[in-house]
Order: sequence, then structure tokens, then C-alpha cells
Amino acid sequence: MITELAVFEKMSDQVKISHEELERDGFCQNPFFECLIAEVSDEHRSKCGYTVVGYALYFYTYSTWKGRTVYLEDLYVMPEFRGRGIGKGLMCKVAKVGTEKKCVRLQLAVLDWNSPARDFYAAKGAQDLTDSEGWHFIRFDGPSLDNLVKEAPKD
Repeated sequence: MITELAVFEKMSDQVKISHEELERDGFCQNPFFECLIAEVSDEHRSKCGYTVVGYALYFYTYSTWKGRTVYLEDLYVMPEFRGRGIGKGLMCKVAKVGTEKKCVRLQLAVLDWNSPARDFYAAKGAQDLTDSEGWHFIRFDGPSLDNLVKEAPKD
């Protein structure tokens, strides 16, 4: 489903993670992420025979202004199961898990062209920080990350 999400987001060439890395990072003593899955009964399985039809992958971050935050990295439901409340259920469950851990907010990013997702989040009360506060998400990876590491002060 990670690959299906990448195809939907028109970024399939960017998926580089292996099954082994996901297992190592998410199913260990101190996981880097947590994941919820949506599963249907055998009689409602997908056209390809799957019973797992969606997932939400999330992790925890920290705001020096607000405190604990849960970050929703991926929210995906197979196309044939959309419109049935599965995505809403996954997102609400992530919010519940986060607040049980004293998180004061749920954050995520959505592509600007993905109007259905943006509308979905807005209908649930999400704020678009790009519009309201002018925040931009910034990323360092590959050579730019390597260069930062090279410039790190020696201990």
C-alpha cells in the first residue's frame, strides 16, 4: 500500500525503503513509527483478495511552543474502499492514540493538488498553516544532508 500511495501521489520513483527497514524501524523495542491498519472481513476482501485495505502511519514529534505532537505521515485507503469512513476512522484513531499520550495536536502534510484530501481535512476542522501562518515544510536529504553532516562541529 505504500507503493500504491506513492503512485497516487505521482512519486512512485521516490519509494526506496525495504520491507526489512520497515520491520526494523517500526517493530522494535523503541520504534521510530507506529501504524494502524484497516481490515475487512474475508467476505468483503478487495478485488485482489486483500483484507487489509488501509493504513495510517504516524510518529511523535515535539513543539517547543505547544508540547507533544503526533505526526500523521501516511493515511491511505485502497480506492475501492474509499467513501466508507475508513480513512476518517483511521485518522480519528490516530488522534485518540495521540491524545492518550498527551499530544496536544495532530499534524500532517498534504499535496497542494490533492483537493479531495484537503477538503476532507478541512471538513474535520484542520487548519492549512500555509495559508494561515505561512509555514513551508523544508527537507534536507541526499547530498544536502551529507553536506550538513560534513559541516557538523567535532565533539
